[in-house]
Amino acid sequence: MDLSDALAAATRGAVEELGPGDPADLAVVFVSKAHGSAIRGAMEHLSESIPARVVLGTTVEGLLAGGVEHEEGPAVAVWLAPMPGATLVPLALEYARTADGGSFVGWPAELDDGWPPHASLLLLADPFTCPVEKLLARMDDDHPGVTVVGGMASGGYEPGCNTLVVGSRTYDSGAVGVVIGGGVRVTPVVSQGCRPIGRPLVITRAEANVIIELGGKPALERLREIYADLDHTDRTLVRTSLHVGRAANEYQDSFQRGDFLVRTVAGADPDSGVLAIGDLVRTGQTVQFHVRDATSAHDDLVALLEREKLRGTRPAGALVFTCNGRGSRLFHTPSHDAACLQEVLGPLPAAGFFAQGEIGPVAKRTFVHGFTASIALFEPV
Repeated sequence: MDLSDALAAATRGAVEELGPGDPADLAVVFVSKAHGSAIRGAMEHLSESIPARVVLGTTVEGLLAGGVEHEEGPAVAVWLAPMPGATLVPLALEYARTADGGSFVGWPAELDDGWPPHASLLLLADPFTCPVEKLLARMDDDHPGVTVVGGMASGGYEPGCNTLVVGSRTYDSGAVGVVIGGGVRVTPVVSQGCRPIGRPLVITRAEANVIIELGGKPALERLREIYADLDHTDRTLVRTSLHVGRAANEYQDSFQRGDFLVRTVAGADPDSGVLAIGDLVRTGQTVQFHVRDATSAHDDLVALLEREKLRGTRPAGALVFTCNGRGSRLFHTPSHDAACLQEVLGPLPAAGFFAQGEIGPVAKRTFVHGFTASIALFEPV
């Protein structure tokens, strides 16, 4: 089946799932890179063939449709959502370098008078041309309280290889998205797939991305103390998948799942006892060592989804942005993240893709993550 036929078949299936009397307001489309040279032409005509008020899409390495993950080979996913009473504002952003350091251009004029209530931003970005960390920092500063969820396109390995779609326009750079508000609320679930070891510690000396001292002792000495009390399994994980979680809120007295922004440990110096991590740190921050494996990632995702279920979250649909290091690269069972979502909160219409970076909030700020499943749950208000 060629790409045009695959998109038509996926669209028919999505329309049939909606049922009569439920016209789609938002369509989100993912096309796997295995479709090759046919992708750009097909995506340029998405808005003509998909019956939705706003169409959003991107090229991907692999994708999720319903409860199944397609990691290899040609595949498409078409996700349609009726959103009665919702405000939808599509956008396409480009980063422009200026004398002041740069800015993002393309913000819709409809947002000049204010963002809609319950506003969220669904964002798809090109990893080669969009400095998304700067965009997220600007969002947090200028629009606190707006939920941002999405992923970095993964269909290409160099600038110009990804195709982003919003409405009737295609782009090979920047970011596309849609602001959603009014009658629909987006609830984020960000599973970083780690579990803590040891106890929280305060950084007493740091420089840039280097932790020099923890609790008044060299950082590596503190890690050795924790390592000595671990069992064989956790000692192995420390040697192969050690991470550091930075407390998102330094003023908490206790911490639970979702309270730490997890980053990799990039290296250690046995002579000086310092640890380098994949983030900037400063004196006074609270951190805790973490490890990641398939079991930890499974438990973390299920626990966070169960938490939403206990809170009364009843999503009408979901979009999943999961790391391309998850799937069969991490789990022993197929379609892990897709199946967990359906088992805990389903059945519900869901689509997603394996991303080159996952976007979602930790506490009250938004970050780009790795090895994470960032899920947007859509509920009527």
